Amino acid sequence: MSTQPTKSLETFVNPIPERDYTIRMRLPEFTCLCPKTGQPDFAELHLEYVPDKTCVELKSLKLYIWSFRDEGAFHEAVTNRILDDLVKATQPRFMRLTGDFNVRGGIYTSVVAEYRQPGWQAPEPVSLP
Repeated sequence: MSTQPTKSLETFVNPIPERDYTIRMRLPEFTCLCPKTGQPDFAELHLEYVPDKTCVELKSLKLYIWSFRDEGAFHEAVTNRILDDLVKATQPRFMRLTGDFNVRGGIYTSVVAEYRQPGWQAPEPVSLP
């Protein structure tokens, strides 16, 4: 294999740091293990963020997400851990991570975690006719 999973997140310089804009990513192949049974858990992650000075590099994000495949984690903990690591790496103006986990014990779980840079205000939404 030419690549391996890693906990390292790489970034690149935001090409338009003077503008608030939103980056949205859908990561449909997240897997980890149930910490109680060791069985695989599957989720689709949705990442939305307003970058400040840096953006997350996609290949490093893919390898980072892959690194959870053999780890046991509760849905709530892993969603917040990933958000914390992404915030640490990119220092965004705003970031939201949603983990939509597949059924476990007849229950679907969705975990939403957010970070907001102190003092940052979201722009007013524009409604067009």
